Amino acid sequence: MTKRRLPMVEHADTLSLKALRELVTGLVERADRADARIEKLEAENQRLRDENDQLRLENTRLKIDNQLLRDEIARLKNLPPRPPFRPSGMEKATGDKPLSAKDPAPRPRGPKHDTKRVTREEVLAVSVPTGSRFKGYKDCFVRDLVLRVEVVRYRRECWVTPDGDTITAQLPAGIRGGFGPNLRRFCLMLHAHGQVTTQRMTTLLNDVGVEISKRQVVRFLTERLDGFHAEDAAVLHAGLVSAPYVTVDDTGARHANRNFHTTHIGGEHFTAFRTASSKSRLNFLALLRGNYQDYVLNDAAFALLEDRQVDPALAARLNTHEPLMFANRVPFLQHLAEHGIDIFDTETLRPFAEAGIWGAIRHHGLV
Repeated sequence: MTKRRLPMVEHADTLSLKALRELVTGLVERADRADARIEKLEAENQRLRDENDQLRLENTRLKIDNQLLRDEIARLKNLPPRPPFRPSGMEKATGDKPLSAKDPAPRPRGPKHDTKRVTREEVLAVSVPTGSRFKGYKDCFVRDLVLRVEVVRYRRECWVTPDGDTITAQLPAGIRGGFGPNLRRFCLMLHAHGQVTTQRMTTLLNDVGVEISKRQVVRFLTERLDGFHAEDAAVLHAGLVSAPYVTVDDTGARHANRNFHTTHIGGEHFTAFRTASSKSRLNFLALLRGNYQDYVLNDAAFALLEDRQVDPALAARLNTHEPLMFANRVPFLQHLAEHGIDIFDTETLRPFAEAGIWGAIRHHGLV
């Protein structure tokens, strides 16, 4: 069957009425055939999708069967079984690649934005023939890193007052044990951000000219960290108060030759890590409480006792219909003992301790 050739659309103004009718009829027929082909392709696409779903289900079944066979072979060979849980993804946060649902947009290429803060300028001369004209300079910005060791001698003035007292000038802030604050900041940055061990850090510092022992590096990382601890506590408090949601995860951690648990508490704009020997509900609530040490018996605490199905008679002894606040654990336990609760029975004490901490969390508006 020969394919009918339609008139050119560009010549529609010169076509007769019969030719126009043929053109419109041909276009309608082509559109109908295109619709039929589209419907056929859509049906074929749906069939392939269904077949793909079936193949994926079958692949999943085969993986499960394969793993069951592997476990059976391991059991017959007396091999250790596979772990009952998957490895935590918290270690991925130490990598250079950011964690996100999709890769971020690549950084646009172009001129750098640090050319306005030039730290040093050098003029490079060139030998030219006699009679040449000077046409100015051609700038070239070069980025470099300078590591320089300084040994500063502070000559502290000493004065003797008419009363016989000696007055000596104070050292600048941050100097401790003969080492400046910048060196301590560098060690903390390498250890916390770069995950550099103390031995490698000591070797690096001695190689660049800093005479320092490994013990002193350890002191930098472990002593006089009150400021960092206060900042860490403030970050957790601000995050719990302001975050619209909080995510929690935990992973096993080895500390002092013992098995500990590291708990991650975070939100959209904050992250905090806490390591403890237990991952119980009581320990987790204590972590959420932050730096607060108080216990509060309020409506939130008694609601938790009701959810934990504590004996209503015991809970009624404590409910005075007014919030009760205790500075720390000692007066709280004393209050429980005075109302007939056995504080030496761990199972009996646990829900009351959880309720007191949860009441304090709600009282301070942390969650």
